[in-house]
Amino acid sequence: MTKQEIKLQICDICNKMWQLGWVAANDGNVSVKISDNEIIATPTGISKSFITPEKLVTIDMDGNILEAEEGYRPSSEIKMHLCCYKEREDVGSVIHAHPPGATSFAVAHVHMDNYSMIESIIAIGSVPITPYGTPSTNEVPDAIRPYLQKHDVMLLENHGALTVGADLLTAYYRMESLELWAKIELNARILGGVKELSRENIDRLIGMRGKYGVTGKHPGYQKYND
Repeated sequence: MTKQEIKLQICDICNKMWQLGWVAANDGNVSVKISDNEIIATPTGISKSFITPEKLVTIDMDGNILEAEEGYRPSSEIKMHLCCYKEREDVGSVIHAHPPGATSFAVAHVHMDNYSMIESIIAIGSVPITPYGTPSTNEVPDAIRPYLQKHDVMLLENHGALTVGADLLTAYYRMESLELWAKIELNARILGGVKELSRENIDRLIGMRGKYGVTGKHPGYQKYND
């Protein structure tokens, strides 16, 4: 993809997130790594529904602005994105949003560490809650760093959700899968509780990841492995 095509894709994903109610006002941020030292990122202070290609900024791996229209600068959360890229060479895109279902678990401090839904077992694995960090500070990257080596999907305590992927669509699909799983989980709890699969079936599903082309960091059954 060309740089312009990537910018258009970012705008499309931002608009989708806004339409789905994952971000409000100026919430959330998206970035894509396009070279060893170039990252395209959403700017601060703009609703994701209003993002257009010319408003996106290009920065280096230290957060310095390489290209931006006058008045635009990267989100203060960019430190979190840079941490993901520096810690894992396989990460090509990072998305942070506040999808209501998943964020409810983050606010309630309830880990999504059960294995009841086939698709989530294959595509996501267990989802931890990272310790609280004040936005725009180094507390957030410091909080997520220990989890990045094993997880592509994380909940940020009292904050929201974070997904990474080899490309933007992969990161977006993981956020979409997380939110659907969270909504189903919440409904199941209302209906009497979540019924987990057997360890044997969980292991079989994890073993199918390669068949479906699932890549990334998706841990197995944490309750038994820890």
